[in-house]
Amino acid sequence: MSEYEDPAAVEEDVTTDEYATEEEATYTEEVPAEDYTAEEDYYEDSSVSTVTETFDVDGDGYADETITTDGVTLIDADGDGDAEGVATDYDGDGISDEVIVDADGDGTVDSFVYDTDGDGLIDTWESDTDGDGVTDQVSSDTNADGYVDTVATDTNADGYADVVATDYNADGLLDELSVDSDADGVADTVVSDNDGDGFLDTTYTEATPEGDSFQSQTGQVF
Repeated sequence: MSEYEDPAAVEEDVTTDEYATEEEATYTEEVPAEDYTAEEDYYEDSSVSTVTETFDVDGDGYADETITTDGVTLIDADGDGDAEGVATDYDGDGISDEVIVDADGDGTVDSFVYDTDGDGLIDTWESDTDGDGVTDQVSSDTNADGYVDTVATDTNADGYADVVATDYNADGLLDELSVDSDADGVADTVVSDNDGDGFLDTTYTEATPEGDSFQSQTGQVF
């Protein structure tokens, strides 16, 4: 009888333990868990951004017409074929980092919009409200909630903000108005809403002790 007809010989050549051990080792070597994870992460990191921006520079509630090329978007708010705004995406993430706007359509840029902290949300607006070519008002969203909470204005064109309006609690109501009337960099008058009722109820000036109030029944401080 040949060795192939001997049951003992067959059992010796192919044992269950040897087969299981060899197959398990081969499978583990070819497809390790860590390699799959690394490959999966690679595909996630190289995904293409699908961010789509819309603009409404004239504030009419409708998205403006745009043309985008090489990270620069021309914004035509009134559909006349002339751009009222230019948005620039410097870092190529699909979100504009700077927007310049000619809000009144006179051919001169009067507003600059920025994402200063790089979080993808606009947080700073610089405006030339009197059309002299110099920024005289800066509006800021300091807490990244999408709403302006601080507005600093240069009312006398000296290059320094002399009136600052602040909404500290993001309720859409003014909490403090600070005025520097003599341009020394220190507030001369501060009017505050200390109890959160929507009325400015406390006035502090250099001539008036802090805490004294000048307010009519309508809530107007004077």
